[in-house]
Amino acid sequence: MNTDLRFTRDGSIALETHLTEVCEAVRDTITRIVPASRLEGLALGGGYGRGEGGVLRSTSGDAPYNDIEFFVFIRGSTLLNERRYSAALHREGHRLSEQAGVEVEFKILSLNQLRQSQTTMFYYDLLMGHRWLIGDDTLFAGCDAHRDAKNIPLHEATRLLMNRSSGLLFARERLAQSDFTAEDADFVARNIAKAQLALGDVFLAAHGFYHWSCLERHSRLRALTGRKSLIAHHAAGVEFKLHPYASKATREELAVQHTKVTAAAAQLFLWVESRRLRASFRDLQSYRESHIDKCPETRPLRNRLINARHFGLPALLNPRYPRQSLLHGLCDLLWQNDCAPDPSLVAAYQQIWQRFN
Repeated sequence: MNTDLRFTRDGSIALETHLTEVCEAVRDTITRIVPASRLEGLALGGGYGRGEGGVLRSTSGDAPYNDIEFFVFIRGSTLLNERRYSAALHREGHRLSEQAGVEVEFKILSLNQLRQSQTTMFYYDLLMGHRWLIGDDTLFAGCDAHRDAKNIPLHEATRLLMNRSSGLLFARERLAQSDFTAEDADFVARNIAKAQLALGDVFLAAHGFYHWSCLERHSRLRALTGRKSLIAHHAAGVEFKLHPYASKATREELAVQHTKVTAAAAQLFLWVESRRLRASFRDLQSYRESHIDKCPETRPLRNRLINARHFGLPALLNPRYPRQSLLHGLCDLLWQNDCAPDPSLVAAYQQIWQRFN
């Protein structure tokens, strides 16, 4: 493992040492679970893998904040490997999370799958910013397409905005609760900040200027546009990503901020979808009522099988990918609804979102 790299921009030596120890424990765990004949490599991804992990500061010192994401490259079928190793990795992830102080997550992949996959924002971030625990960059031979941000398809920008807007929907539900706790305030503030960061990231991705570093993305955003509100939102998102904090804001203060970010997300959503689908949508209602396939990059036959598997045999008649219902759901539950969302509808939305986000 290359210990010359940092996990954070400005975290303390104690935090860097702690994260190094977590990585060493993860490496020992993976080599114990996965046979050497099958293990291709092990890499730390996410913010800490890119050297821009969050630093939570307190009187007791710096601590990690974000999830710590590890990529376990295993030779052979990813589906079969998940069946073989997911249970053990989930169990060990829970144990290691207690040691780390934040969630430790494992993602099983194969190098062959990575080489054959379409470029996504997820793969681009991994290729461009990671820290090897087992292996080195020679393992990424044949993956050069994932290194060019211009290869990220526009539906990835929609997907990012959908996910962060979903966070705004879940935050609105918290804001509507009769009992608003400190934990709720932290949840709402965190999801607002993630959405603020996404506003600028989506704008950049749509223009082919996305970058793995959030600081470089902000610099590019300032150079690309004079939209002060978009730049301000993104600056707040970058600051929270690098230096997160437990929000002390009141429900009322968070509600005002939530309303502003939600409105900005709705405006950007219409712009991105008009650009992506090559259609002119007057407003969210016209988008919602349009019969245009919102996920044209997917295959109708496969969509029918997916729908039947997850929603029952009658859903076999539906050729649209389930993510379309999430895009419509945001219009109905978040952007066109000023009232508190129906908890049962939000729960139904969240169940689909967890499967198809």
